[in-house]
Amino acid sequence: MTKRKFAAILGAWVCLAAAPLPASGAELMVYKSPTCGCCSKWIEHLEAHGFEVKSENRQDMNLVKAQNGVPRQMASCHTAIVEGYVIEGHVPAEDIARLLEERPAFSGLAVPKMPMGSPGMEGPNPVRYQVLGFGGEGGVVSFATHGP
Repeated sequence: MTKRKFAAILGAWVCLAAAPLPASGAELMVYKSPTCGCCSKWIEHLEAHGFEVKSENRQDMNLVKAQNGVPRQMASCHTAIVEGYVIEGHVPAEDIARLLEERPAFSGLAVPKMPMGSPGMEGPNPVRYQVLGFGGEGGVVSFATHGP
């Protein structure tokens, strides 16, 4: 193989590996506290993966969660709505894309609390965490697992 051909193959591979997940331009409306920095980092994560994101700062996040059917044990720092689904907390973009592709019969996805290593919560000592589906006939179900 020539150096030129190798460089072309390597360049194509790097472009594909760096490409964001297709989100078909889905738009999320994110409700967040005006003082929360990790919420803004999560929004950046979504935008980097092709989602269109609008956000609204709210002082009454508990009310937002209650109005959208987020169970108390699923609560995190921000709540989003996308195509009729509720997204609670630091759910990875790939899981939201999968949710929109598969359209399971539940209300939404949640990553309870704020686990280290989830999108927007990057840092040392990441933990293993679950993305949970909630509000369906099966109650709460495991949708995905991430982390070390």
